[in-house]
Amino acid sequence: MMHESSLLPVGVLGATGYTGREMVRLITGHPRLRVAFATSESEAGKPLNRVVRGAPDIPMIRAEDARLEEVEAVFSCLPHGASMRWVERIRRAGARGIDLSADLRVVTEEMPEWARGAVYGLPELYRDQIADAELVANPGCYPTAAILAIAPLVRRGLVGEAPVVIDAASGITGAGRSPKRDFLFAEAAENFRAYAVGNVHRHLAEMRDQVERLAGERPPELVFTPHLLPVRRGILETIYVPLVEELSATGAAGVYEEDYGEEPFVEVLRDGTPSLAGVVGTNLLSIAAVPLAGVSSPLLMVLAAEDNLLKGAAGQALQNLNLMQGWRETEGLT
Repeated sequence: MMHESSLLPVGVLGATGYTGREMVRLITGHPRLRVAFATSESEAGKPLNRVVRGAPDIPMIRAEDARLEEVEAVFSCLPHGASMRWVERIRRAGARGIDLSADLRVVTEEMPEWARGAVYGLPELYRDQIADAELVANPGCYPTAAILAIAPLVRRGLVGEAPVVIDAASGITGAGRSPKRDFLFAEAAENFRAYAVGNVHRHLAEMRDQVERLAGERPPELVFTPHLLPVRRGILETIYVPLVEELSATGAAGVYEEDYGEEPFVEVLRDGTPSLAGVVGTNLLSIAAVPLAGVSSPLLMVLAAEDNLLKGAAGQALQNLNLMQGWRETEGLT
């Protein structure tokens, strides 16, 4: 065990949300890291170890009091729309930044120049760029599963002209910790419903941006419908991909194994299908591809499951920091 003085000091902005708590827990268990500060506007002054069991006995502080210049890296777990200005402060202080909000994931004309250099933090697609990055935009939970599920097909030009249909279901922690009536126990328990219907969910821009990068000309259209599962955590996506040519079950599995066979956190199933029970509590994305019978043109069903707080958020953020530091990618995650 390394002496505490030799551990890399990192900070967490927004440490009391679901993702922030998971981030603190992972850092605490990492053999090379220590939590130098953790911020919370609503719980400043309270000991961090009362919020996250096993965390350091340090008081949480307000973001304005964070000593950004005294840490090597900062994970920003702040809400969408509030994170960007803090990430700018992180970079000005000379620390590396991993932003877990949506603020830096898609480059827009309104973005400041410094933000346009953020690397999209999906290691399976951008590992080399992440290793050299000073700023990483950590992917969203839904897009992580969706993009990795269709990337091998898009890159090979195997996707037909009809839209790719993504039906996704997430546990309630995916909506964040702010109190909302729809997420009360009596509203969500024994219930299952779609939301953000009509192809308008904010994660669509991120998915489309990445698919365009993978496809180049004529990227496939995406239809995305999220659903709320009456469980705490986990995402299961069922994706229908039109193909330009038929793929057998063996051929489809071979495509995914060619791309992900050596990936530490992607599991390609040849027998069975992904489930929440198989991935919750891990940084693993589980994928299966099944050709559909009884349709007039080739159609592949791709199923993908992940823990929305780990591979979909904090686990992937730590995976990215490991790469940025030149450490073993799986450190603190297996």
